[in-house]
Amino acid sequence: MGLIISPSILNSNFINLQQEINMLNVSEADWIHLDIMDGVFVPNITIGQPVVAAIHKISKKPLDVHLMIIDPDRYIDEFAEAGASNITVHIEACNHLHRTIQYIKQKGLKAGVAINPHTPVQYLEEIINETDLVLNMTVNPGFGGQKFIEASYSKIIRLKELILKKNSKSLIEVDGGIDLNNAKKLIDAGVDIIVAGSAIFNSSSPSDTILKFKTIE
Repeated sequence: MGLIISPSILNSNFINLQQEINMLNVSEADWIHLDIMDGVFVPNITIGQPVVAAIHKISKKPLDVHLMIIDPDRYIDEFAEAGASNITVHIEACNHLHRTIQYIKQKGLKAGVAINPHTPVQYLEEIINETDLVLNMTVNPGFGGQKFIEASYSKIIRLKELILKKNSKSLIEVDGGIDLNNAKKLIDAGVDIIVAGSAIFNSSSPSDTILKFKTIE
């Protein structure tokens, strides 16, 4: 399986959101990344289920939903019904993570666990065989356009080692400060899925930038 590119619409033009989704539909993007923030777990508020449902109606790509909210269990049903293909929850926000992951899978969706930059990889040891993906945040979550945290490379290598040790099939996703300059090093460290927002939507040609990500060697 090749590299998966999941453009984050956090940095897209929300005035012309349908146009942006149509561009992604015909691009080489694999998924569309949707950041759901509640203003409590992270210091920002973004979109909710109605916007996800509206995007689902016109999207031809799977919706990669990242819940940056407290007590995400309350909303899994609603985001599943809105059209999510993947739902990722934060280890820091879940009191009963195994149950949450199992419930997402019961809904027929792929289940992911996200970890913030300060959260050690070893915290995933008891859940890594249950997850479809691990989203390693490479910035502190909440806002787009932040600077990549350089310590993330060694953390991703440790995460890959854990996945191999546990014989897990979990994919490694990264999000935050990723561009064409650091993507190759991330891939070499073991990354399977790249989320990029500013690097794509702030470029002169987002579709060309997505293609450049897809063809990194």
